[in-house]
Amino acid sequence: MPVVEGVEHRFVEANQMRFHVAEAGPVGAAPVLLLHGYPQHWYAWRKVVPLLAERYRLIMPDLRGFGWSDAPFRGYGTEARVDDVLALMDALGLEKAWLVGHEWGGWLGFMACLRAPERFSGYLALNITHPWPEKKALRRGAWRMWHTALLEYPLLGGAVVRHWPAFTRFLLRRGVTDRAAWTHEALDEFAESIRPFSRAHASQALHWQYVLRDIPRLIGGRFCRQRLSVPTLILFGEDDFALAPEVLVGGERYADDLTVRLVPDCGHYIADERPDLVAAAALELFGASPVLEDSLR
Repeated sequence: MPVVEGVEHRFVEANQMRFHVAEAGPVGAAPVLLLHGYPQHWYAWRKVVPLLAERYRLIMPDLRGFGWSDAPFRGYGTEARVDDVLALMDALGLEKAWLVGHEWGGWLGFMACLRAPERFSGYLALNITHPWPEKKALRRGAWRMWHTALLEYPLLGGAVVRHWPAFTRFLLRRGVTDRAAWTHEALDEFAESIRPFSRAHASQALHWQYVLRDIPRLIGGRFCRQRLSVPTLILFGEDDFALAPEVLVGGERYADDLTVRLVPDCGHYIADERPDLVAAAALELFGASPVLEDSLR
């Protein structure tokens, strides 16, 4: 397991699974739950930890199928993964927490806030669309998601992840504007972590379940019947290779308090590339420091 100073590790039973949880910061401080994206695990937050750990209790689980958490054959649909998050909060004794989510963890965060808004004080979403994307912009930018065709199909997706780690490294490198954001060690850590059979299956199943279940809900406008009541800030690197910023237009109509901030010269893996801005956004949302707008100028 990679080492980050000040981070401790434990395993927690929740929703009939064993989750690995990395933690940092004072136990009695306000809790912040951080949900990683793909193909990462808790180590995605390694650069954010030293910027927030003095003030908050940071709780960084490995989501189902990733890192050191269990990787069952089923359960990679969004609803089941929301069950995981809420059950994990219960097991950790978290009645309410601040929430941060990136990409797949970001989508999961939106769904958790819609289902159980009373559990979250506020939500910082990183480089992910809200559940009400601008559909014309989404269609125009569909080509950006070409790489998911190699990940989502049964058999093919798992084989790509297991036998072609160079493809995973390619996606990670393509996901930043400044290649210096990555070290060889970090690239190897994430690429190798999803190669075991059960992890490769989790990678494929995660993408496939989104195609089968979430995309039809988006197209059918199901989420338009729901309203986001959790105060939410979306921090979005403008050079994201998978999503164009235009998809974020109009989400405010479906939320009580939704703000979008675009980060120039920054790509998809924003916590790796601009951890300073992620920390600044968290401090602003959590009410500790109104510094983000000045940082973006």
